[in-house]
Amino acid sequence: MPAKPSPATSTGKMKRPARPTRQSRQEQAETQPLNPVLGMDAEHLREDITRHLSYTLGRDSYSVNNHYRYQAVVLAVRDRLMERWKATHAAYYKADCKRGYYLSLEFLMGRALGNALLNLGIEGEAVEAMRGLGLSLEDLSEEENDAGLGNGGLGRLAACFMDSCATLQLPVFGYGIRYDFGMFRQRIVNRQQVEEPDAWLADGMPWELHRPEYATRVKFRGKTEFFTDPEGRNRVRWIETRDVLATPYDLPVPGYLNGTVNTLRLWRATSPEAFNLADFNAGDYDGAVESQAAAENISRVLYPNDKSENGKELRLKQQYFLASASLQDIVRRWVAKHGPNFEHFADGNVCQLNDTHPTIAVAELMRLLMDEHALGWDESWAITQRCLAYTNHTLLPEALEKWPVAMLRHLLPRPLEIIFEINARFLRTVANRWPGDTARQARMSIIEEGPHPHVRMANLAIVGSSSVNGVAQLHSDLLKSGLFRDFNELWPERFNNKTNGVTQRRWLALCNPRQSDLITQAIGSEWVTDLSKIARLAPSAKNADFRKAWRAVKRENKVALAALVKEDCGVEFNPDAMFDVQVKRIHEYKRQLLNALHVVHLYDRIKRGDVADWTPRCVLIGGKAAPGYAIAKSIIRFVGAIADVVNKDPDVGDRLRVAFLPNYRVSAMERICPGADLSEQISTAGKEASGTGNMKFMMNGALTIGTLDGANIEIREEVMRYGDGHFFLFGLTTEQIAERRATYRPQDVIAGDPALQRVLALIRSGHFNQTDPGIFNDILATLTDWGDHWMICADFADYVRAQDEAAKAYRDQERWAASSILNVAASGKFSTDRTIGEYNRDIWKLTPVRALPL
Repeated sequence: MPAKPSPATSTGKMKRPARPTRQSRQEQAETQPLNPVLGMDAEHLREDITRHLSYTLGRDSYSVNNHYRYQAVVLAVRDRLMERWKATHAAYYKADCKRGYYLSLEFLMGRALGNALLNLGIEGEAVEAMRGLGLSLEDLSEEENDAGLGNGGLGRLAACFMDSCATLQLPVFGYGIRYDFGMFRQRIVNRQQVEEPDAWLADGMPWELHRPEYATRVKFRGKTEFFTDPEGRNRVRWIETRDVLATPYDLPVPGYLNGTVNTLRLWRATSPEAFNLADFNAGDYDGAVESQAAAENISRVLYPNDKSENGKELRLKQQYFLASASLQDIVRRWVAKHGPNFEHFADGNVCQLNDTHPTIAVAELMRLLMDEHALGWDESWAITQRCLAYTNHTLLPEALEKWPVAMLRHLLPRPLEIIFEINARFLRTVANRWPGDTARQARMSIIEEGPHPHVRMANLAIVGSSSVNGVAQLHSDLLKSGLFRDFNELWPERFNNKTNGVTQRRWLALCNPRQSDLITQAIGSEWVTDLSKIARLAPSAKNADFRKAWRAVKRENKVALAALVKEDCGVEFNPDAMFDVQVKRIHEYKRQLLNALHVVHLYDRIKRGDVADWTPRCVLIGGKAAPGYAIAKSIIRFVGAIADVVNKDPDVGDRLRVAFLPNYRVSAMERICPGADLSEQISTAGKEASGTGNMKFMMNGALTIGTLDGANIEIREEVMRYGDGHFFLFGLTTEQIAERRATYRPQDVIAGDPALQRVLALIRSGHFNQTDPGIFNDILATLTDWGDHWMICADFADYVRAQDEAAKAYRDQERWAASSILNVAASGKFSTDRTIGEYNRDIWKLTPVRALPL
């Protein structure tokens, strides 16, 4: 039976608006949403779900399943977002406000339905509406694929930033790429990582809005030529190019209970000449679609393997595609409102570059201003530097991107010319400041000279930006004293710190409703939008009844996590054991290998009968290794091999369980962090820029075992306000590592540590790979023959000590519950609302804008 139209008010009465006069129509379009207000109660939601199921999706009782029911729910929710989306952007246009733009190759958004319901404030209404239709929100949520738009912390940070910008009502656009297949779907076959396409778009994407009217061309290859324009100015144009069409798809980003819905615009690459009919009619069917296939490769996969030259070229194409399409869109929006006058462009626009990936934007904005809009060099450079700001996310020199000049000359001849000119002018500045210091000039040059010159993208970003920030205090300090020391000495005012955060709405309110309800009962709900208020929770740690309730909630969360581990790994986790968790990208500096060695140490203790005062422990490790990262893949295989032996050994019993979680993703983390007891943040000191997983675990009541690295330092500082024993610290500091590295011999450490000797001997014996001899020789070699670069052996004994302390503390469940509560109470600093507030105060200087009333 057809559903009735949704009324405009809760009374069910809908007034027809007065017909606008011809003069008022433009004003009305800019200030009013186009549709009447949709009801937010369960009845109206149910009606719209039924309507979309019947009419939009064309389903009936013979052709319906949960996939279509999920889509109908999304469309009903999106309708309500759409009203607020239009009202938000009408308010931005009416205010003619300064706008911010966040350019990132990654946006790890996760699932959208639960987040949208939370931020709209209609979770209960949605549950009731679906119950009335015989549906379960939990079941339908499982129909949603995680959006395959990111890989790890970089992308998840971008997603949290977008949430906070909308909640703070800042006019910020996100720009990214609409990858067809995301990173990859990880399967574990015979303990080894197998990469499969992450076809997250296979079932459609009902949240997105296709905007073909804003498609733009991105140029590649060709050549440049000089000419004189009619005004007698010397100009340059980029000709004979092979263009790619960038078509935008918009995703709504709702703020929390405030009517604001911002936009994440994702670009999809296609060919302007999608189909060559002449080739097709001539029988060349492959050639007829060749240009389309080549163009679509740009937005096909996140981070294509760059071990080959073709892979490197594709990555560079992706980065320029993102930067060029986004900047063209920004300039188009400005010209549509202000015409060709760029005098105040930098007053109205600011772009944050998320790591080095989009930093070709420095050259591209210069190109657009000079070549497309006839501005001079000095005027264009002043605008570019004021508009752009750069966030660095790595302390690893090898992770700072460099592109071969030859590749840029082939793919991007005009941007390369601009980079050369920027560098020439910049080196004159350096030479004037430090006359004759050619070594410094060589270090600071954007062009790394040599037989095969490269463009240093981080240097380009620093030179072309007004602000450079790290993402934790230690990280920012190390940038200024290490990687970017020369630049800091030249421009100290450009460098600043913005410690990362996470959004407490997704990472506590949404993913941990049991704990959230308990917190709200104790201190009220202000923490949802002002996490500093969560400090009010601290006195509850002394309340025995509250600790009892806290422990009950944690156990329920652990039961849910154990179910996920059983489902995905086939391993039984006992909810009464300590859940020891390390989930993040697999990389040597993150030291999953150190964690694995500790598991072998515990196993060795059990086999030797050293089990007095034992704390049962379930160790969960998860994460993806880059397809070309051989040693990271070996670590995954090593963890799987250890798990097979430990979990099947009858001597071990329930004392120890180990599992490797495949295909780690946002929706999995939403179940993992509420159930974790111990958060492993054990990177080599001085290597982790910040970390955000550490914040999510802390916010959900896990205690941290970690080094003085990244944001761990600030996490420890915050929780130590409540005394010692709430953070398990170990390991060499950044300064100690630097002092020790020159003379470090892991063999000497091993010789003085009987426990480490036994662990390595057990591995070397083939106990964990009896049917595959020698497969872990590379792991052993990294620890010994290859010098133990990541200081695993050096930190092993202190790590074991800290783990013993954690195990002892866990045996006192009353103490552990109090520490868990205090960790949550100390997490107030680590909200992206605070981080974004600092970005806005110090860099962006945007004015919050309220959405127009519906």
